[in-house]
This record gives sequence, structure tokens and C-alpha cells, in this order.
Amino acid sequence: MADSSTNPEPTHPEQSSDLEPLQELAAELSEISESEEDAQLSVVPAEVPNERIIEFSHVSVAFDDRRVLDDVSFTIDRGKTLCILGRSGVGKSVTLRLLMGFLAPDSGSIRVEGREICGMTERELETIRKRITMVFQNGALFDSLSVRENVAFPLREHGGLREDQIFQLVERLITLVGAEDVCDALPASLSTGRKRAVAIARALAAQPEIVLYDEPTTMVDPIIARRLGNLIQRLKEQVGKTSIVVTHDMRVAERLADTVLFLHQGRAQYFGPLDGFLASSDPHIQQFLTLDAYMLPSE
Repeated sequence: MADSSTNPEPTHPEQSSDLEPLQELAAELSEISESEEDAQLSVVPAEVPNERIIEFSHVSVAFDDRRVLDDVSFTIDRGKTLCILGRSGVGKSVTLRLLMGFLAPDSGSIRVEGREICGMTERELETIRKRITMVFQNGALFDSLSVRENVAFPLREHGGLREDQIFQLVERLITLVGAEDVCDALPASLSTGRKRAVAIARALAAQPEIVLYDEPTTMVDPIIARRLGNLIQRLKEQVGKTSIVVTHDMRVAERLADTVLFLHQGRAQYFGPLDGFLASSDPHIQQFLTLDAYMLPSE
């Protein structure tokens, strides 16, 4: 019989498999460089396979008699950022909730990583939500938990990590989003921008492939908005995260978007590259751009 003292902590294959995503998270965090808010980002783009990761095809949904989305289609490739633009009430946030499976469309198809999610059971959707996560406008943090405990929550839910490992990952995530000075605070004491930053840290702790951002820079000061934009950009360019950003802010879109979906009265008025959107002669797009320029003061 082998002497157990030579190997006091045997490796269990299933445990090693469970820890792989968390090891990847630690590696990803070590790759994300810090940058000053006013500095130019100098990044080495992550190598991401050219692969379609989301397909939203002919989707319609109505609430009572009001059609919120009407035959909307778009796609997004792995490692790219799609910005969804449009005025209030055109279905931007509804689109994110459909992708998470929180709502079901009346018609159409939604595929995430090749899997049709329409008609999935709640248990089946749980597997999708391990790959795709959402940062809500209000942060959706646990009110009774500190910032540190909120970020640690997905790591503890996953299991398999020692407390010192959790601590190291949490500290790195909190530093990444610039919340190290409030790590022991409760969410109620935080500003809107800080809540969203912490929500991003908690989302990243779940090791998602796709991150959905619902108006990440709305109702925050310009410094926090710039920092959040920096972070989303670094996650895309340095570790290849796929992102969908719902925003009213063209500054955010111009900085982050590979492609743009512009919704007007529930329909996809435009879907394509950012340059094409900015150059469009469509009167609804021009009106949106004109109003956006009027509402946002120059820096």
C-alpha cells in the first residue's frame, strides 16, 4: 500500500476540472493592465476565434397591446462589442432580458453559443447564465453583504476554493474596478457609479463568456463614466470578453462599439458597423445623433 504521507492532498479529477474556470479567471486578471483614467490604453489584443456567439433572429415581443420588439435580428461574434442604441422605451433593456432568458419572445429565435434558448426550462437556462451575465443599472447587489462579500459570492457558490484563494481573487477584482477604498462598505452607502463598478467585479467573478451592460454610464459623473468605459474596453481588448452595451451615450458607443444596433419604435432601424451608423442619412438616426450632441457637453 502506498504511503499516504507522500501525497496528503490527492488530486481529484472532478475537482481539477471544476477549478479550471477559476484558474482561467486568475490568469485573465493578471493579464489586464492598469491604466490611468486619462492615459491612452496600450494593449495587446487578445486572440479570439472568429465565431458567432449570439444570434437574435426575427424576434418579436409585446406587453399587452404594445409591441416592444418587432421582427428584430442581429448577431455578434465572440470577443466583439455590440452597442444597442435608441431612445427610451424602444426595447433596449428588454433585448438584454431576452438574452438572459428572463423573458420569452412571442416569436423568433435566440441562440447563445449555438444553443437555442427559447423554450428552455429554468434548469437548462442556468447553464446559459453561467456563460452570460448582466450588469444591471442599479447594480443589483446584495444589500446585506459588503462590497467584498458581494464580489466573493459567485466564487463561494462555485466552490472548490480556499478562503485565501477567494480573498486574492476578490482583492484583484475590487482593485480592477477601483473600489478598494470601499471594500467593507454596504451597497446602500455607495454612489450609483460605485455600485455599477462593484457589480462588474461580481459579474467577472462568475467567469462569464458574455457580459451585458445596461446603461453603465447613465447618471454617473464623467470620471466614473470614463473609468467604466476603460474597464469594458480592456476586458474586450486584453482578454477577449464579448460585450453588449445598452447606452444612450454616443461617446460610449464611439469608444467601444464594433457594431451598432439602433432600435426605433421596436424595429432594428440599423444594424452594422459604427462608421456606417455615423454616416447614415436615415432621419431617425440623424435626429438621435443631433439630440445626443446637444445633450452632452463637450469635455
